[in-house]
Amino acid sequence: MDCHDLYERCVQSPVHLVPLLRAIHGREPRVLGEDFAGTAALSCRWVQDIPDGRAIAVDLDAGALARHGRDDRIERIVADVRAGAGEVDVLFVGNFSIGYMHTRGELVSYLRHARSRLHPGGVFVCDTYGGESSFLTGHVHRYHNLPDGRRVRYTWEQRFANPLTGMVTDVLHFRVEKGGVIEDEFPEAFVYEWRLWAVPELCDAMTDAGFARTEVFQKLPDAEDDEGNIYIEPVRDPEELEDSFIVLVAARG
Repeated sequence: MDCHDLYERCVQSPVHLVPLLRAIHGREPRVLGEDFAGTAALSCRWVQDIPDGRAIAVDLDAGALARHGRDDRIERIVADVRAGAGEVDVLFVGNFSIGYMHTRGELVSYLRHARSRLHPGGVFVCDTYGGESSFLTGHVHRYHNLPDGRRVRYTWEQRFANPLTGMVTDVLHFRVEKGGVIEDEFPEAFVYEWRLWAVPELCDAMTDAGFARTEVFQKLPDAEDDEGNIYIEPVRDPEELEDSFIVLVAARG
């Protein structure tokens, strides 16, 4: 088990994200675009859950993209996301990776490129965090149990934050334990230098990139029926958000 395995187990949740993205799209999307894809875990889950689904995963790290082996329904592209190709129904940027765009000019340019890749009726979705703690430094620990009885302590550290520039440094650490004994540690497994884009900044940039409409969604669905279909509505009242929150920002048209 390495840091990529631990990242997938502790940070990502494709099993919950696939139905959420489908609900945000609102129809029957077939083709997913996953930018800053890493190991393409979301793409793998997408084609698993959608029998006729396809995915296009773009990342600079060829080794990470290749971790789950070949699947003819997933096109893996080793490239900068601003050079990614292929039309999609849903284009997703997760795990706050939109923050790799450090300037507004870079952000708008990327969003124009993203819009050009969408099929008619398609949607671009990215996530961001905000609220009262967004520019505080410190640690948050969470524990995840593994099937073999081991436990992972996952630590999110915001090491640096500058509210004047919006730049933050976020660091992920992992520690594997069993029976109170530390078996392995991955300090500073991932270190990110990000521009933390606020929700209105993202919406304004999306509009300037040519999108006709923007919406904000919680990361949890509003309802789920007996067949597992989920339903979600945009956030319309700021009171719906927690003091510190993670949201999905979507753009259409």
